[in-house]
Amino acid sequence: MTQDIVFIEALKVDTVIGVYEWEKSIQQTLQFDVEMRTDVRAAAAIDDLSKTVDYAVVSEDIVTLAKENQAELIETVAEKVAERILTTYAVASVKITLRKLGAVASTQSVGVIIERDKNEFL
Repeated sequence: MTQDIVFIEALKVDTVIGVYEWEKSIQQTLQFDVEMRTDVRAAAAIDDLSKTVDYAVVSEDIVTLAKENQAELIETVAEKVAERILTTYAVASVKITLRKLGAVASTQSVGVIIERDKNEFL
């Protein structure tokens, strides 16, 4: 099993998300930490970005997905992001930590952590 990880840390997206009616009329900040298991040896051997996962492109994809798919639950957003990454990029598995910043009084954030394998989406 490949142990290489390409990661994105603290990607912030302002979007409409929430179960309560008051949440559906405001934007809230989601913060993503994403770990993508892939094999970076080919890219490293020839110093070629096209042979690895371009974290800038993945970041843009996450922002677009989070803004366009206004969900009620962060669990839904995390699942959609995991599916997109695993079906679009050369990644064997993904771990997503998704935080909703300031959503609960007296906390910095609340959230979910999910791990998914490419085999789940084949």
